[in-house]
Formats: sequence, C-alpha cells, structure tokens
Amino acid sequence: MIDARQGAEYQFIARPDWSRLPAEIELGDVAGIAIDAQDRVYLFNRGAHPVVVLSKDGEYLNSWGHGLFANPHGAYIGPDAAIYLTDNGDHTVRKFSLDGKLLLQLGEPNKPSPFMSNKPFCRCTHCALAPNGDIYVSDGYGNAAIHKYAPDGRLLKSWGTPGTGPGEFNLPHNICCDADGWVYVADRENDRVQIFDGNGNYETQIVNMHRPSALAITAGRNPDCIVGELMSYLGVNRLTPNLV
Repeated sequence: MIDARQGAEYQFIARPDWSRLPAEIELGDVAGIAIDAQDRVYLFNRGAHPVVVLSKDGEYLNSWGHGLFANPHGAYIGPDAAIYLTDNGDHTVRKFSLDGKLLLQLGEPNKPSPFMSNKPFCRCTHCALAPNGDIYVSDGYGNAAIHKYAPDGRLLKSWGTPGTGPGEFNLPHNICCDADGWVYVADRENDRVQIFDGNGNYETQIVNMHRPSALAITAGRNPDCIVGELMSYLGVNRLTPNLV
C-alpha cells in the first residue's frame, strides 16, 4: 500500500504492512485495484481468490470471483457503483455489483477476435465509463483498438489501428474518462497518452514518459491525470535517470 498526500506535490509513503490477510488468502499478481465510495479496496489478482476486498485500514472483508477468471488485468469502479473487471485471458469485460453479482458481460469467453482485427476483443486490457454511462474498453495485447459500448452492452463503434500516428496504438494498456467525456488512453509502447473526444476523434497527446501503463483522473474542479509508468527491462538503460 502507498499513501498519496496532495500538497504542492504528491508524496508517496510505502506501507508494506498495510494489508492483513487471513492465512488461507494468498494473493497472486495484483493486476488491478479499485476503491469504492466507502473507501473499500478491491484487489483484482491472479490467485485462487481473484477479488479480495479490504477496508481502508487493510482489514480483510471478503473475497469472490473464484474460478471465474483466466487472467485478471483491469479493475474499475464506475459512477454507477459497479465494478468492471477486464480479463485479458478469456477476452471479456464483466460488470458486477460490489458483492460479486454479474450484471453485464462484454465479449464471449475464450472466443477472441482475430489478431489486430480492430474487432472486440483480443486480449483486452481495461475499461472506463464516460459521464453519460458509455463504456470504453482498451483492447491492447492482441489488438490496437478502443471500443465504445452503450450502457446496455451494445457496441457503438471501434477505432484505432497499429502504428505511431494520431489515433494509432502500440498496446493501449489502460483507459479513463474525465468529467467532460474525453477519453485518455495509455498507449504504452508508444510512450504516450493519447486523448480523444467521446466519438474517438483525436484531440491531443501527452508525451515525454516511459511506457505508461496505468491512468487515473482525480476528482474536483481542477483534476490531475495520474500516470503510472513501467521501468525499462533493458540492461542498457536500466540506470538511465528521468525515465520514470
């Protein structure tokens, strides 16, 4: 757990002993984290207990989703107070109530679209809701696309092709929406965040970053866009400063 406290700058304090799990709960890789309106923390992980719910103080509350997911990847709680879980192993996005009741499913389990076909889904990565309830899904490991759905699950449009130009992607890894309905996409291997209007029209981009992988937009009248970046895996620049 890392506490972030906002002042002139963000300060991060590591708390390795924050969570208190029962002996029978062992986390796998925690691929996604979401926090609800009561500050409960949902850990979407690659273990035998896929969704582990903790209090804001790290106390274990419950777990659910057992046996349902192939490879947990993205977790997001929308303004509709539902949790959206993206599984890049079985190519689905599922919407649940916060106690684990399935409400909506996008994609058909274990039936991916063709590689780089621009059709949903081929190893999708994350999702986000616009203020009007539309659902946006980043489809990145086997595709280079963003898909837009109506709240009832109807596919409205898709955009994106492989490449480095505006509206092109090299592994769209995460996605979020702001209060105006603009769509932010972590275009990971292009080292940038691209920004679109709600219909997929390119607006601008944020550059000078290294493999952006996670996004969040803070609340309030003057929100911040927080970007999580990956370290390099290459020995030749592992110690190069200013990459993250």
